[in-house]
Amino acid sequence: MIGISACLGGICCRYDGNHQEVVGLTKLIEQNQAIRVCPEVLGGLPIPRDPAEIVGGNGFDVWEGTAHVETNQGEDVTNMFKDGAKRAYEKLQAQGITQLVLKDKSPSCGSQIIYDGTFSGTKVQGVGVATAYFILQGMTVQSEVQWLAQQGGE
Repeated sequence: MIGISACLGGICCRYDGNHQEVVGLTKLIEQNQAIRVCPEVLGGLPIPRDPAEIVGGNGFDVWEGTAHVETNQGEDVTNMFKDGAKRAYEKLQAQGITQLVLKDKSPSCGSQIIYDGTFSGTKVQGVGVATAYFILQGMTVQSEVQWLAQQGGE
């Protein structure tokens, strides 16, 4: 069993109220081989919500206290992102899940690429807040792009 970002599993929980469904991952859910999790929603953020980016680093830096997460309106939502990561981890741990496929470019779930914190659309290498927490807890995280490549692009 694996954990996946809820938006990849067809749930409309992204900041813009949409999803980013990957049909192959949805099939795993239907076959009881995967569960969905959205750290941002578990942290109490609404759907839809203002876009957020990590300012001053990446997810690891947020946990070290040297970076924070803020919306494009300047609201600091760091604690909601951190709380959501912890709640998501508890949910995953209760199911014995240690492997995850998470949505890249997300300030929570990004595992390869995130936005640079300037709201300019600039992407940088880095991980999101939840991904950093999951990795620190010993979980294995890959992006949907990596997962699709392993599946032959399905």
